[in-house]
Amino acid sequence: MSEQSVLRHVVLFQFKDGTPAENVRQIEDAFQALPGKIDVIQDFEWGTDVSVEGKAEGYTHCFFVTFASEADRDAYLPHPDHTAFGAVLRPHLEKVLVLDYWQKT
Repeated sequence: MSEQSVLRHVVLFQFKDGTPAENVRQIEDAFQALPGKIDVIQDFEWGTDVSVEGKAEGYTHCFFVTFASEADRDAYLPHPDHTAFGAVLRPHLEKVLVLDYWQKT
């Protein structure tokens, strides 16, 4: 990849029916905290679905995590803080979709 290209790690969540809003906020906060704990994360953004097309198939949350390299992404995945986040998320997760791509302009 070019020196200016970055690796985007896109994560979509669908929560189990009946997941309390308090638990969803806890998950959002825990994911948002990861860039402060895992130094290979170059950038982070997230949001919730506001599409009027009705094609989200139950996914409500989208997170973009940016890395400089595949090695950085590979260090992030087993990182203890990422693993701890998974433990907070897992009981409330119905479905997850993950897609990684090299950013092109």
